[in-house]
Amino acid sequence: MITWRRVTEDDFPLLRRWLAQPHVARWWNHDTSAEGVARDFGPVARGEEPAEDLLVLLDGRPLGLVQRCRIADHPEYRAELAAVLGAAEVTGGTMTLDYLIGDPTQVGRGYGPRMIRAAVRATWRDHPYATAVLVPVPVANRASWRALEKAGLGRVAEGELEPDSPAAGRAHYIYRVARPAEPGEDG
Repeated sequence: MITWRRVTEDDFPLLRRWLAQPHVARWWNHDTSAEGVARDFGPVARGEEPAEDLLVLLDGRPLGLVQRCRIADHPEYRAELAAVLGAAEVTGGTMTLDYLIGDPTQVGRGYGPRMIRAAVRATWRDHPYATAVLVPVPVANRASWRALEKAGLGRVAEGELEPDSPAAGRAHYIYRVARPAEPGEDG
């Protein structure tokens, strides 16, 4: 069973190990020193930034990380996405996710799509104002965009975005899923 909880400062040593793994470091360009992880993850862990860092658990054991936020809380990022998609597609209710599977022995076992599906479903429950989830992913990161497709997100655009990691390149696919209609709503 996939569950999660908010990342706390006690999780930082685990995040450091995960971020240093070659399969993660290729796409996540993070300083893996204790100071770097505290700088990058501390404000969210302390509730000082409007985002969520969620430690994903598989049957109670750490599996990965999901980051979730409302795009409107990050105006520069919203403008960058709107330049590719059009402003009408990046509304105040649009959320985004980022994710990783930290343990290299768990990669390629189908957990990515399960984790993404669970995070999207929880987004509708946890954020009633959320209208859609957008996820940009580097074109070069085939495993990630295939996981999004298997999780039910559809590719809606391709364009140039600032990469999280210089090795990823600027070419990105953008995936989207809309909030499902409530029973009884016209759709």
